[in-house]
Amino acid sequence: MHHIEEEQPDPWWKGPIKFIISLFLLLIIVMWVFSYYGVRLDPEPKTIPTIEEVVPAGIVVNTSSVSTSVDSSLINPNDPTIKYVADRIAAISCDGSKVCQVKAIYYFVRDNFDYVSDPNAFEYVKSAKQSLVSGGGDCDDSAVLISSLLESIGVKTKFVFIPRHVYIQAYLPDAVKRYKVENDWVNLDATCKNCKFGEIPLQNVKKNP
Repeated sequence: MHHIEEEQPDPWWKGPIKFIISLFLLLIIVMWVFSYYGVRLDPEPKTIPTIEEVVPAGIVVNTSSVSTSVDSSLINPNDPTIKYVADRIAAISCDGSKVCQVKAIYYFVRDNFDYVSDPNAFEYVKSAKQSLVSGGGDCDDSAVLISSLLESIGVKTKFVFIPRHVYIQAYLPDAVKRYKVENDWVNLDATCKNCKFGEIPLQNVKKNP
């Protein structure tokens, strides 16, 4: 008499569970790769320093001259104090990435400086050093300060004027596409406390030239 051997079911590691485990492991690898390269392409500052951490004590500023309009003559990236502050922010916050350094300087100005209006019927534009000492100012002062800091680390900037407001754009080819508005320029409005890197208030988007 012949014994009929019953078919034994495949072990669990050879059935559908094997396929599920393989998919799960593949998903983990894909997520790790995208996360790794995402961090490299769009790095974030480790920390944002305070004014006390980067601005040297005893800065001497010239208060006898007053500027009444924003122009490129107010940008002084070669000033030793401005260069020192920008370098300190970049060194504390980042590991060499230019995109990270620009983010750190933007967030430093946004987070450490309070909005203070000019006198009625008079435009008063502070130098970058005056803003570092005072710790506050309006959109003109913020634009001059952040532009000076960025120019001192080799980042080209320009002013963007819209009705009753000014902010800057930074030329940053290495930034990811979602930050850019046109031709590798990135919007930076440090007076907008809720704006992330590359953002400006919605009402100002509609006013753009």
